[in-house]
Amino acid sequence: MANDQVKVVATNRKAAHDYFLGDRYEAGIVLTGSEIKSVRAGQINLRDSYVQARDNELWLLNAHIAPYEPAQREGHEPRRPRKLLLHRREIARLITQVQQKGFTIVPTQVYLRRGRAKVEIALARGKRQYDKREAIGKREVQRQIERALKERKS
Repeated sequence: MANDQVKVVATNRKAAHDYFLGDRYEAGIVLTGSEIKSVRAGQINLRDSYVQARDNELWLLNAHIAPYEPAQREGHEPRRPRKLLLHRREIARLITQVQQKGFTIVPTQVYLRRGRAKVEIALARGKRQYDKREAIGKREVQRQIERALKERKS
């Protein structure tokens, strides 16, 4: 694994803000030719995307992959559902967690590993408004501490 070259293409920063993220899984993603070219160019947005189970398969929904300009004729639908590739046991485990315990599955990042597009998905539980405020407050306090230490050193 030392020579695994991973290039992060897109991250879903909003996921960490809106959810408590739990177990993470690496999933392959089924893409067309023009889609993979757009992903390699970094033209993907995960902001409002989520994962849904249909017929014992997982689908990435609402992820925006911009059309690849040179392939305008054979272009693709930017927000079409895209199938995720995981082992059958992993899919079964994720589906039972979502059904029984009230979790949801959110994509956290898309990256290229050995030239293949991969999606990191996480089991997530929604945050309440006060949890979000608490996280923002902790971040503010940490910034103030770092500023004070920086000023003290100089």
